[in-house]
Formats: sequence, structure tokens, C-alpha cells
Amino acid sequence: MADYGLLDPLDPHLASEPAVVLATLVSATGSSSKKIGAKMIVGESGQLLGGVTIGGCVDAQVIEAADTLVSKGGRETLAISLDDDQAWEIGLTCGGTIEVAIERIEPQGIADVVIAAHQAARRALENDEAVVIVSPLDGAAAALVVGESGSRHGSLGDAASDEAATAIAAEVQRNGSRVDSIGERRLFFDRHAPPSTLVIVGAGQIAISLSRMARELEMRTIIVDGRERYATRERFPDADEVRVGMPSEIVGAIAPSKRVAVVLVAHDYKYELPILRLLLRAPVGYIGMLGSKKRGAAVRDMLRDEGFSDAELARIHTPIGLELGGKSSPEVALAILAEVVAVRSGKRE
Repeated sequence: MADYGLLDPLDPHLASEPAVVLATLVSATGSSSKKIGAKMIVGESGQLLGGVTIGGCVDAQVIEAADTLVSKGGRETLAISLDDDQAWEIGLTCGGTIEVAIERIEPQGIADVVIAAHQAARRALENDEAVVIVSPLDGAAAALVVGESGSRHGSLGDAASDEAATAIAAEVQRNGSRVDSIGERRLFFDRHAPPSTLVIVGAGQIAISLSRMARELEMRTIIVDGRERYATRERFPDADEVRVGMPSEIVGAIAPSKRVAVVLVAHDYKYELPILRLLLRAPVGYIGMLGSKKRGAAVRDMLRDEGFSDAELARIHTPIGLELGGKSSPEVALAILAEVVAVRSGKRE
């Protein structure tokens, strides 16, 4: 499993395996939905990649079942009951039942529908499109890949099922992976999305809190500042990248997309205005600027005089963040990230 958590036949771990079993956690009571979709590969040679939990009894049971399935073929769904102590040991909040789908796959099999689906999903993700891979939990192997745009690759076997799955996939894009049914057929809808990127301009205390909290939200973070003493790896151990230089040039070199959020927390016109000129007509998902209403109005007036429209200027979130009432750096960072998430999920413009 390389980038995006998808199977890649070119991965050296898979290239030498005639067959593997792919195990996927498809449902879990007493757990956060964040764990749904966790995967483990059990190779015919015995090698293990990934895990459906953090280890322990569940993974051991999955490996045992996978060792049998890799030789006989097919697909199964394991239902495993856990008491509170067992659930706690593997990272769930309380006891309940988990379901793990396991299926035999030939990584180099030209006709393997799962491999074909993962390759189609990878192509979409590389083009910045989130996808949902729909696969049955029992019966013959099949897979349908549904993109955000409604594009489809593969099939569940009939047009009616494909149409119904496409409608459910649109909900899954908003709410996350889950098991659902079409008629009497149970299917797993597995959402995959390119990572969100948080570009933080200004390497002060708020930026430190932002980078730390963004990691919990599985966002990539890029710290941007022109001051070498501020933008250091020691100050930002949680950031994915720390870039020092002219901020407008650094931000301008980042490919704009709806999954990119840019927050300006340097509180300095010489940083903010050149970047805003770049971003207001670029397809980034979020633009926020630290400052009071008066300061925000002054910046908008300057840019309006340069020819930017009111609709373009309305994209600037300032004062930045949701109004939570906090004053400390971590509280301000929390408010900013809350607004970024709200805009990303369509709950706020």
C-alpha cells in the first residue's frame, strides 16, 4: 500500500507476491469512524503490511483467516465481537462488534477487478479528485469507482446497482466510508481523498499551534516565512514542510486547488497584499487573514482600488476563524481550523 492507501502493483512489496489477501475494517461499533477503511495486506509469502487495528487479538484472527483464504481464494467478511477490555487494547472506545472484509487478490493479475479499481482511484486522486470505491462484501468479485464529478469506472454487475451506488457514493463523499445496502446486497463504500494542505504564512505562536492541531486533522502543513530565526524545524516539529524566503513567491509556487487552505497570520501588509493578489483569482479552498474588522476593511479597500471585485474580496475570511471567544494562541488556532473545516464541508462560505 503506497500513497493514498491504495494497492500498487509496482510496489516492491507486492511485485514478488503471486497472491495477497487484502483485509479492510468496514464497520466497528464503539469506535470513531476514522478507523473505518484501515487496511492490512497478508502476502502468500507471509509478509504483513499495515493493520486493521493497532495490533493484538483482532489482527491475529484476521491473519489466521487470511492465511487460509490466500490459498483457496474468494472473499469473506469476519465478524469479531470484543468486550470492553479487548476493545480498549486495540484503540476502540468500548466493546462491540467489528467487521473485517478479506479478499484474495493477484497483484499482477491483468483481470483483477480490485487492482483495476485501485489503479483507477489512484489516477483520479493524482488529478485532485476524491473517489469512492464500492465493493460487495460477499458474492463474486466486483468493484465500482465513483469520482466526485460522478465519473465511474468498473461495475457492480448491472446498471441499476451502479446507479444506486453512485447516489450513495455522493453521500459518502460528504460523510465518510461506510457499509450500505442495495437490495439484499451489502457493499462497502470506501472513500479516498487527496490530502488537504494548510499553508501558514507567518511563523509565530499561532502558527505553532496551527501546525500541531492540523496534524490531528490529517492535514499537510507548510510553514512560510521570510525570517530564518522563526521558520525552523525546531519550532515546527509537526509541520510537513518549513520554507524560508519571499512568502509571495513560495505561495505562488504551490499548486492551487480546492484542498489548499491559506492562512495569513504574519499580520504584516508587505506579506499579505502580494499573496492576496495571487490567491483571490486562484481556485484555493480557503483564504483567511488575521486582524480586526477595521484592518480587514482597509485591506479590501486597497485591493478594490486595484480592480478586485466585491465577490473576489468576499473570499477573504477576516477576522479569521469562527467566533469562539478565545484569546490565546491555541484558542485562536482552534477557531481558524474550525472555520477551515466548516468551509471545506460546505457548512460555511
